[in-house]
Order: sequence, then structure tokens, then C-alpha cells
Amino acid sequence: MTRTLALPLLLPLAACASAPDAPALPQSQERFWQALSSHCGNAYEGSLASSDERDADWAGKQMIAHWADCSDTRVAVAFHVADAQAPGGWNRSRTWVVTRTSDGLRLKHDHRHEDGSVDAVTQYGGDTLSAGTARVQDFPVDAFSIALFEREGLEASLTNVWRVEVDRANDSGARFAYQLTRRNDPTRLFRVEFDASDPVAAPPAAWGWE
Repeated sequence: MTRTLALPLLLPLAACASAPDAPALPQSQERFWQALSSHCGNAYEGSLASSDERDADWAGKQMIAHWADCSDTRVAVAFHVADAQAPGGWNRSRTWVVTRTSDGLRLKHDHRHEDGSVDAVTQYGGDTLSAGTARVQDFPVDAFSIALFEREGLEASLTNVWRVEVDRANDSGARFAYQLTRRNDPTRLFRVEFDASDPVAAPPAAWGWE
């Protein structure tokens, strides 16, 4: 693929090490946070790893995960998907945002249009309910997201559980994965995986994050 250099971000990348005043986390979540943060500034190629027929349109598409913005309490990973129908051949509407909170970790989905305006379905996600592991954290759907999905007629999403898996940068064979399952539908699986051992040139900023 042709790799494009990233456009400058208005907000500079911040150091990803935890600050003394960052919310304390269980040891496993702290190790997960450090692994996630170790990729700050990097971008990796990936692809669809699941085979659910509901995701047939995703099959074979080029994908890039870019750690585009980091702070002591937030890591934003832009998810770029090749799309011939999108401006410039890429859909840059999605950003995964992981935040440290006083109760653990939170995953939110920031969805934007090309002009930077927010999508009607955005900021959905959930908080960790257990300590998870140093490599894997699960985020069951929260009350805000349930209300959003009900308002938008997305009843199938009411039992969503999102998963993020990450190895530390520079680990041999490091991988990064994002996954969606549903508690009321054992057949539902959407999963994308990225080779986090081989950085590529960063893409342009996600829509609304310029």
C-alpha cells in the first residue's frame, strides 16, 4: 500500500507514563495501561480477523491503527479503514479512546464526519468491571450507551462487550486487537488484529482530530 505521512496534530503528543496524580489502577490494569501507552505515536497495519457474515463488507480491507493522541489519563487510537467510497479512499471516522478513571479503565468510541462534526452515534462504550489482565481488558456496555442505542433503534447493541488486547511495543510478535461480542448473541464476533511489532508511517489525522 502507499503509506502517507501524518499531518501535524494541533495537540502535541504527550508522554504516556502515568503521572503521580493519575487515578490509581489495579496492578493488572496498570500494566495494561503501560503496554497500551508504549505505542504512543506509532501506527500499525491490520485486518479483519473474524468471519461473521454480518461483517462481509470489512473483509480484505486495509486497516491502520494509529496512537494519535496520548496523555497521562487518555490514549486515543484512530482506526482508519480503506474505503473506495470515502474521501481520499479512507474512512477516518473512528477513534477508540481509553481513559483512566477512579474506577478503572473506560473505552469510548468517538465517531465523526469528514467535516469534523460528531455522528449521531458517538461516545458509546463502557467501563471495566474486573481487573482483567495485563494484556486483555473487557468493557461491557454502559448505561449511557444503552440509552443511546435505544434512542437510535440499535437494539442489537444493548448487550455489547468490547475487548482490547495489547502487547508492549518492541515485544517480539507484539499484537493489538479490538473485538466486539454480545452477551445475548453467542454467534456475534467482530475482531480486527494489528501487527504491533512493525510500525508504518502514520496516516493523516482522524476526522475531527486535526
